[in-house]
This record gives sequence, C-alpha cells and structure tokens, in this order.
Amino acid sequence: MITVGCAGFPVPATRYFKEFLFVEIQETHHALPGMGTIRRWRREAPNGFVFAMLAPREIGQEGFREGKVVETALKTLLEVGKELESKIAVFASPPELVSNRANKAAVKEFLQGVRKKFDRVIWEAPTTWDADDAAALAAEVKVIAARDPLAHGMIDAPVAYYRLPGPAGHKSRYEDPAIEKLAALAKEAKHKDATYVFTNVDMFADAKRFKKAMKL
Repeated sequence: MITVGCAGFPVPATRYFKEFLFVEIQETHHALPGMGTIRRWRREAPNGFVFAMLAPREIGQEGFREGKVVETALKTLLEVGKELESKIAVFASPPELVSNRANKAAVKEFLQGVRKKFDRVIWEAPTTWDADDAAALAAEVKVIAARDPLAHGMIDAPVAYYRLPGPAGHKSRYEDPAIEKLAALAKEAKHKDATYVFTNVDMFADAKRFKKAMKL
C-alpha cells in the first residue's frame, strides 16, 4: 500500500481533497487553527481520507523531556486528533538537538511513552544525526523513523514514512529525474505500507507528478 500526500494544504482544502487521500497537518506544529476549521476539514474530507498531525514544536524544543510544556502540548495534540479522527502523530526534532547519549535516552523514553497514545508514531531525527542510527533507535522502541529516501535511501521495515524536503531545501522543487528515481525506489521497496509526504514549496505539483509516475 502506497500513500502520497503533502505537508499541510498547499492549495484550498476542497481542491486538495480531490487529488489526495492523505495530509500531514502542519498547523498543529505552530499555531493551532480553531476547532471550527479542524471540524470543517474532517467534514469536507472524502471517505477514507487520512490525517496525520505534526506534533507541537515545543516538544522537540524541550528536548523530548517530561514536564508541563510537553504534557500540555500532547494534550492539545490528542484533542485535535479526536476531532480529526487521527491517530497518527509525527514528532520532528529541532536541528539543534545534538546526537549524544543523554538526548538519545530522552528521545527513547519519550517515544516509548507516547506510543501508547497513538496508533502510529513517526519520529524524524535532525539532519545532523546518522539516518541509520536514528532508524535503529526508532525500531528499538517500535516507532517509525521518517527519512528522506533520496538522501538516505529506503528503510528496511514493513511500514515506512518518507518525508521529501526538496533537493536543496524547502524552496526547491524536484526535477523529473528525481521524481523518476523516487518512483523506481518506491516500486522496488518491499514495504507492506509506505507513506510519501512532500514538504517542499512545490509539494502539490511534485506529489502529483510522483503519483502519476507510480500510476496511482
């Protein structure tokens, strides 16, 4: 099973719903939209549409360590998840989270705890961490490690979650050879379930091109 979508709504939600059956909500990472907006998304989404939620950034900023800030952020995320009927949470690490023993231990403990609250937990390590080390840490606590398949290759796991940040950062777009390479990798992969989320500025067009290359 292959799922394709974008990080947030790059076009009006009603138009987006006609193209994709998945979105990774970004508003949950920054400033929350009103519950009215959240309910409208759920109401307007077609049958079978899946929402994932990017967790509040405060969690990563606190170094994934227990405390009032993290507790409040998780409570908010669970409330939004209830409204969206979403049980998928994506935890992105801030770039400044250094790859050391203390931070790895904190991340592991946090992910172990949060795994009980959601059906699917995805964790994205900072780009400065070794991608395979991050994947091993995630596997240890039975969560999914998000990674860029074009930069770090595919992951050897039944369930995969790939985030595509652009070939040269958020403001870059994927040229045809990159989309073709991604499609070739996706077709060869042995996953039972794989999600591909485009997070760059041209995400809507790039995700549509990838869908076309995959004949989805």
